[in-house]
Amino acid sequence: MSTRRLFSFPDPVNEVSARLVAVGVVLMSLTTITLDLRWMTAVIAYGFLARVLTGPTLSPLGQLVTRVVTPRLGVLPKLVPGPPKRFAQGIGAAMSVTAAVLALGFGAPGAAYVLLGLLAIAATLESVFALCLGCRIFAILMRAGIIPEEVCERCNTFGAGAAESVEDEWRQPLSRATSSS
Repeated sequence: MSTRRLFSFPDPVNEVSARLVAVGVVLMSLTTITLDLRWMTAVIAYGFLARVLTGPTLSPLGQLVTRVVTPRLGVLPKLVPGPPKRFAQGIGAAMSVTAAVLALGFGAPGAAYVLLGLLAIAATLESVFALCLGCRIFAILMRAGIIPEEVCERCNTFGAGAAESVEDEWRQPLSRATSSS
């Protein structure tokens, strides 16, 4: 596998898989907080870094979801633009790496767990309601001209000229998305 191919992110992204990865993030974050597993902050951080850099390629959770869980659901993929999802993974990476540094480097698990709690909330919104907070921020930054439209030209094909219109499409709960096939 070439380096360029390794460090690529899927575009489009299967919304079903993205939401299932979010379920995994919720479970790992809540387990880490509940059982005071400080070392797990590094595992969560690795997962986000792997996903932002390579999509599911180097992410054990991403591999499990895309190769095992999603295919067994028997639902049609729901394809959405990749750049907003990658941006959201980047926010998760920044928060989870900060949590790991706080927990493991500075001995501040309380502060780390606050960040993991915020990640769990965001991942719950994604997994249950298809509300991607990072994608919303991406849309706002596109509208403000901070993220050029060329970064996500497909976002514009959904109308309104920004990723926010794509977000409206993503609001369908997973239960309805999976039952429509």
